[in-house]
Amino acid sequence: MISELNRTARAAGRLRRFTVAAMLLMVSSLPASAVQPDEVLPDPSLEARARALSRELRCMVCQNQSIDDSDAPLARDLRVLVRERLKSGDSDRQVLSFLTDRYGEFVLLKPRLAWHTALLWLTAPVLLVLGAGALIATARRRMGHPPTRDYLTRRTTEGLSQKEILRCLKRYIIRSLYRFLEANAITS
Repeated sequence: MISELNRTARAAGRLRRFTVAAMLLMVSSLPASAVQPDEVLPDPSLEARARALSRELRCMVCQNQSIDDSDAPLARDLRVLVRERLKSGDSDRQVLSFLTDRYGEFVLLKPRLAWHTALLWLTAPVLLVLGAGALIATARRRMGHPPTRDYLTRRTTEGLSQKEILRCLKRYIIRSLYRFLEANAITS
């Protein structure tokens, strides 16, 4: 019995050390920048503006990386172009406008909200609301209606405390959600 407890304690200690090591590794791995030393501007304020703009622009080769993070030659050319435009006195808006005119709105990582991009911006929230509504409607249809306030009041006067009622409600919700997920499990 004692040896089994010792084995369990040692296993728990190893798991704890592994978890701490994994967390430290995740925290210490910071994203690397692809900006080369020869690209960096001597003026810190211009360099900060260039870095901010580079994070807003999409690498046309990688497509889901900013030009600040991409090692592609085209991304390097765009970073250099951004810095040249800033050195020549362009504002941030002018630089973005120049690149958008040249490459189209696809060059922006976050497209502007306009009529032609409204579908892009509104699809995800609309689908989320519709999915939540469908989930709630299906759960209500399958499990019946949750206890009403009258039922809870009657149970409270019958001797159950508010804490016990909340515990029962929590158990009911978890059980209902589990049954719903179990009934709707997607098998691959």
